Amino acid sequence: MHCQNACHAVRSIFASALFAALFTLAPAAHAELGRIECRSAHSQILQHDIRYCAILPPSYDSAKSRRYPVLYFLHGLGGNEQFLVTSGGWNLVEDLWQQQKIGEFLIITPDAGTSFYINSRDGRVRYEDFFIREFIPFIDRTYRVTPERHARGIGGISMGGYGALHIAFRHPELFVSVSANSAALINKLPDVKFANPQQSALLRVLHAFGTPPDSVFWYRNDPLVLARTANLAGLKIYFDCGAEDDYGFERGAQLLDSILTARKVPHEFHLYPGGHNWQYFAARLPAVLEFHSNAFRLTPADP
Repeated sequence: MHCQNACHAVRSIFASALFAALFTLAPAAHAELGRIECRSAHSQILQHDIRYCAILPPSYDSAKSRRYPVLYFLHGLGGNEQFLVTSGGWNLVEDLWQQQKIGEFLIITPDAGTSFYINSRDGRVRYEDFFIREFIPFIDRTYRVTPERHARGIGGISMGGYGALHIAFRHPELFVSVSANSAALINKLPDVKFANPQQSALLRVLHAFGTPPDSVFWYRNDPLVLARTANLAGLKIYFDCGAEDDYGFERGAQLLDSILTARKVPHEFHLYPGGHNWQYFAARLPAVLEFHSNAFRLTPADP
């Protein structure tokens, strides 16, 4: 397996943070280990293969008749399907399983390029259609997952946090839980004519929304807009952001908190010290995995 150049620059930072988090977690003796497989799924909608990694829980290979919940975990801009595998996140998942901090479930990480997990403005990259119509059914067929809402969650970081909220709010009937760390939530698009250098860099990665970004199309897909009217009953919601986020995404997170609070939609929101980097994401990962694990445990058992 390989990692994109962006992963190499942050790998040591993420690993250091994980080692600190894992210092007190001694592996249980003779415990079953999970495993990882990275493969690809062909998409008729996108007309090419999409790479993904599947993190399989410890009992997956021995408990042949057992079915498991599944968490779809979405990477950020510059990442790919291997972002948990190569960064050290896999080691944290293993130790949480061994210490019984979380229940057993599959974690699926698909590659999404710079799609923002939506159907692009020009119609050329229909990633959302692929994810809902092809990828989830493919995972349901390929792995022993429980193909029902109560056993399916979605989460992500940065661009993946945007994608997780967008997909869950658009399709709440499919998921019992959604999480987002430092989601790319922007209340107002930057003015193209007068954008500062930071905003200009942001605009360059928003090509999925048009060039320049189409404001009508942006708001049609915006999780902040979807949160105002979506039927979120039964959907467990968690999101957090660094108070010093490099892109100002904490303002979008606070607005989402206000929208959900005004609607009296139950949710969990945290604003923590930190910026938009792997040190922040690594520190938040255990809480996210425990959140989804609890969501799966609190829902009906498999028949």
